[in-house]
Amino acid sequence: MVISSVMDVLNMWNNVGIDYVLVFLLVFAFSFGVLTATNILGKSKPVHVIIALVLGLMSLKSGQAVDFMGRAFPKAAVAISIILILVILTAVFVPKEHAGGWAIGLYAVGGIAFLFVVFNTFSEVSWYSSGWWSDYAGLLIGALLIIGVIIAVSATGSKDNNGGDKTKELHWEPRFN
Repeated sequence: MVISSVMDVLNMWNNVGIDYVLVFLLVFAFSFGVLTATNILGKSKPVHVIIALVLGLMSLKSGQAVDFMGRAFPKAAVAISIILILVILTAVFVPKEHAGGWAIGLYAVGGIAFLFVVFNTFSEVSWYSSGWWSDYAGLLIGALLIIGVIIAVSATGSKDNNGGDKTKELHWEPRFN
C-alpha cells in the first residue's frame, strides 16, 4: 500500500484497530489520573497503575466503550468547535462589563451541547431507543434557554438612578483577637 496522504495513514491505523488502543489509553490515563490525584487507595503508584491497567483492558472487553467513544467524540469535537466560535465572537463584540452574563449563557450552551452529544450517541448505539427525546426536545431546550436568560439577566449588575452600581463588593478580612 502506497501512502500518499494523511487519510491513507489513518485508514491503515483503522485497519489494525487503533480505536481499541486509543480507548485503552484514554481509560487508563483518566483512571490513573483520578487515582493519583485523589489518593483514594493510598499513595502507591504501582497499585494505581495496576488498577488503571485493569480498567483500561476491561473497557475493551465487549467493545461497547470503543463503539460509544468512536461515535461520541466526533460529535463532541463539533460541539466544542461551535462553542469556541461563540466564545471568540463574544470576546470580540461584548463589552467587558457585560461578559459575566454572557459567560453564564455560554455555560448554558455548553450544557445543551453536552445533552445533544450524549442523547444522540445513546440513540446511535441503541442505548436509548424511546421517543422521549424527539417528543420533548423542543420543550427541554426552550426551558433551558429561558432559565439561561433569567440567570444571565439576574447575574449582571444593575445601575441605580445616579449611575452608580447597586451591586456591592464584599470584602472579608479575618479578625484575629
